[in-house]
Amino acid sequence: MGRIAVIGAGMGAMAAAARLAIAGHRVTVYERAETYGGAVARFERDGFAFDTGPGLLPLPAVYRDLFLKTGKQPLEECVDLVQVDPASRHVFPDGTDVLLPNASRAGSVGALNTALGSGAGDRWGDFLVRAREAWDRTRRPLLEEPLWSDWQVLGEREPYPSVPHKRLLRTRRASTLDEIAAWELRDPRLTALLDGHALAYGLDPRTAPASAAVLPYMEHAFGTWYVRGGIRELARAVYERCLARRVEFVFGAEVTGIVEKDGRAAGLELTEGTVTEADHVVAGVDPVRLSALTEHVPQEGGDVRPDRVSPSLGRFTVLLALRGRRETGAAHRTVVHTPDRTAELDHVSRAAGTAEPARPTVTVLRPDDPALRPDDEHESVVLSAAAPTGADWASGGTAERFADLLVAAAEAAVPRLRERLLWREVRTPDHNARETGVESGAVPPPALAAADGGFLHPANTTRFPGLYLVGGWAHPGGGLPHAGMSGALVAGLIVEGQAFRGSQ
Repeated sequence: MGRIAVIGAGMGAMAAAARLAIAGHRVTVYERAETYGGAVARFERDGFAFDTGPGLLPLPAVYRDLFLKTGKQPLEECVDLVQVDPASRHVFPDGTDVLLPNASRAGSVGALNTALGSGAGDRWGDFLVRAREAWDRTRRPLLEEPLWSDWQVLGEREPYPSVPHKRLLRTRRASTLDEIAAWELRDPRLTALLDGHALAYGLDPRTAPASAAVLPYMEHAFGTWYVRGGIRELARAVYERCLARRVEFVFGAEVTGIVEKDGRAAGLELTEGTVTEADHVVAGVDPVRLSALTEHVPQEGGDVRPDRVSPSLGRFTVLLALRGRRETGAAHRTVVHTPDRTAELDHVSRAAGTAEPARPTVTVLRPDDPALRPDDEHESVVLSAAAPTGADWASGGTAERFADLLVAAAEAAVPRLRERLLWREVRTPDHNARETGVESGAVPPPALAAADGGFLHPANTTRFPGLYLVGGWAHPGGGLPHAGMSGALVAGLIVEGQAFRGSQ
């Protein structure tokens, strides 16, 4: 078997490393940081601990499969995986408050009908039925298979079966999430519910294709899950599975180039000039860094990837250390929706220039987890909101003012928040950029169909033989399940060759 050099120790890269090692390859991971996990990171201070990346896990079957295929010990023996129920609480600007149950369409329909008025829940339920059809049409090509060589066909047809809408004597169908909300949901609170799913994945609902309806469906169908100790524990478990399969990790190793020999990738060059040889190179990096690593390499032959990748948003996070016991029955996740949708979306897309941002949609995570607090008389809380990338967060108190808006919103979810606050830690997209190396700290969205292929990601194979792409910036895109699947696809392509067609 061959030698595999992996650039980066993110979730997709480690998933590929474990699968390749179990297939008999000698795998070495080179990570520029001093730890593993990529964006799945942790901040600790004064006995408090916080997930600084994803806080919940959708579609855990991806990681169950990883652990099943790489050893006898299943995922549930390596981490304490629990369903979050209710899945979420939503607080709308008009004061409406609703709890949505985990993985229950009927329960969600009933809760929304009760809270928003008769018919609202039914419209949401009908939308989920249509979203399921989009999921069924795109699940394999966009999650379980390598990107098709004729990827353009994935952009030609919108898989979401939208309801015909008559306007000015013309019949139209929704092509974006924004149009689904306006023509099919017809309630600003349901629009906010849909917006929240898009923003959480780094998407602007005004430009995201209607096929993004699969994102709320995925949560509805497969549930919302939490790993006790924080999602960082999932990264720890994947890392330890890699070590058990004799994957070698070299931390603090900055890769400066990919070595070319006889027209194919043949190893890596590190900062100090060291060259390591390899039969295959797996790169878990963003497109900007990938271009820098391969700019010296002549890349000829067929290109199996879209010619552009849609822009994505960043994530702004505030970590709160609170005194006082978490109240009984508090929701694990509360989404406090913005009172000014247009201002929020203009801000995250930077359409409003230098104007001060409005209060954003804020996700409040309050896990009832003793591992994240000094004792039961304290609580750790994570606030997050979509934010523009490339903003000057360091000047003029910009970051602190935006953090104040998140805290103000969170008061609707956390009783007596300000009087309980011990300290807060503010993290902008710039933190993500420094820690992961991703340009501007953007959050990679999942691959989506339609929109002329503008929401697809580069294929796992490249024009440079021997070089493979993995992680959120490669097919099938961002999000924990998609990153895990990218690892499975890359391992399959290396082990089985270009004839590999994905999981069966």
